Amino acid sequence: MNKSELIEAIAASADIPKAAASRALDAMIESVTDSLKKGDSVALVGFGTFTVKERAARTGRNPQTGEPINISAAKVPSFKAGKALKDSVN
Repeated sequence: MNKSELIEAIAASADIPKAAASRALDAMIESVTDSLKKGDSVALVGFGTFTVKERAARTGRNPQTGEPINISAAKVPSFKAGKALKDSVN
């Protein structure tokens, strides 16, 4: 499912126009992104939790030459599925 298909599903499920569903989805994505930028987590009970994790600096290898390269530390977004989501998939 891509973004436009998700918007159509939201519009049909909530009985609202596609434009309103698109604005709602964009607002939700923006809110989650802003919270993660601040370092906060976003917990949606029954769905899952979005968090920011620290990835440590490490040494990798250039696949063409095999020489070692330094990969700097980074913050990466993470998602952990909630129990209800896990149960519904299985």
